[in-house]
Amino acid sequence: MALQDKYINPFTDFGFKKLFGSEPNKDLLIDFLNQVLPRRHKIQDLTYARTEQLGNSETDRKAIFDLYCIGENGERFIVEMQKAKQNFFKDRGVYYSSFPIQEQAKKGDWNYQLAAVYLVGILDFSFSEDEAEREVRHEVQLKDQKCRVFYDKLTYIYLEMPNFSKAEKDLQTNFDKWMYVLQQLPYLQNRPQALQDRVFQRLFEAAEIARFTPDEKTKYEESLKYYRDLKNVVDTSFDEGKAEGKAEGKAEGITEGKAEGKKERNIEIARQMMLKGMDSTTIAEITGLSLDDIAKLT
Repeated sequence: MALQDKYINPFTDFGFKKLFGSEPNKDLLIDFLNQVLPRRHKIQDLTYARTEQLGNSETDRKAIFDLYCIGENGERFIVEMQKAKQNFFKDRGVYYSSFPIQEQAKKGDWNYQLAAVYLVGILDFSFSEDEAEREVRHEVQLKDQKCRVFYDKLTYIYLEMPNFSKAEKDLQTNFDKWMYVLQQLPYLQNRPQALQDRVFQRLFEAAEIARFTPDEKTKYEESLKYYRDLKNVVDTSFDEGKAEGKAEGKAEGITEGKAEGKKERNIEIARQMMLKGMDSTTIAEITGLSLDDIAKLT
């Protein structure tokens, strides 16, 4: 960690949970969610729930959320900080959202009424298929063939942080301010004039590294190293894989070239991540390889 760093990087596991994952900082999470959620749904209070979700049987795959909260009216909120682009990224979100739905089932006579479920993904990458699209906030719901909302209790909200490009002087709404502080926090030395609200005063106090205990500093340094290693390996490998896929596509057919380039690059990503000491589950999620395939690379 560079000595000039004053505030933590919120995209690290430690930094994200330090700011949003503890009871003393619950007001930060509530304010953030209220800027991100649809206007019709404002949170007054919430409670933290266990982040590890188990399947219905021992053989079912479990899910471990970054943050999982329940609103005062029973609403479920999954908040995920995604550091790197993954294969089957959308599938993962749908799978994760199935857990807070299933856990609402009641024994005996039950009418199937469900509380709303929201999955909020803060992305340190862009996942849009259309590279010309530069939207920051995506809200996704289940709709019919006429684009009418069929079910309004299941909502996916994704924030593509690389697409946020406003400078401090351009910040107008609280949503803008939250996007700016999440994106710029590790690079700031002082509180910007536009972020003088009480909630941001609380955030800067929680994020100041000088206030950490020695144990917290050690944990943050480890988390920061992991974040940088992961981002470097994945970003470099995906860029190279994209270039290889295009090159092979010209000679052998675009579709086959992209598929082959992606497959080989995923194997290379897995090898690099293994050298960095990353766990097999994370490697599988990033590359799309099976745990058996990863075990064969050792």
